[in-house]
Amino acid sequence: MSQTASGKPSPTPRRALSPHLQVWRWHITMFSSIMHRVTGFGSTVGLIMLVAWLVSLALGHQAYAAFLTFAASPLGLIVWFLLSLGGFVHLTGGVRHWIWDLGAGFTPKSADQLAFWTMAAGLVLTLAFWACLFASGKVSL
Repeated sequence: MSQTASGKPSPTPRRALSPHLQVWRWHITMFSSIMHRVTGFGSTVGLIMLVAWLVSLALGHQAYAAFLTFAASPLGLIVWFLLSLGGFVHLTGGVRHWIWDLGAGFTPKSADQLAFWTMAAGLVLTLAFWACLFASGKVSL
């Protein structure tokens, strides 16, 4: 039987808490690590889109036109935007891991800064990519 703060036996035993609950706190490197995994998994959606494009090509003109109609729709553009965001965030996360492989950026402050800047760079690269697409006329609403 476990004891209460007064030293008296407690009728129900208290369960031990995992040590990480007392030691760990949320920080940006955790978020960027999770996002690197999520965006890596999200690449499978991009692969599915690639396969759908290839299948539509193989099925003929009508199937390809239907795929292009979806791809150019507002929903399709949101999917493409999220895929490009995921790709750029994953790319910059890979650069962060490469920097760590070089043995740099392991102090808590530099790891947090590196995580922040890789996430920011992924967003900036995505916005620049889409700005170029809209400016060139290849994409329009």
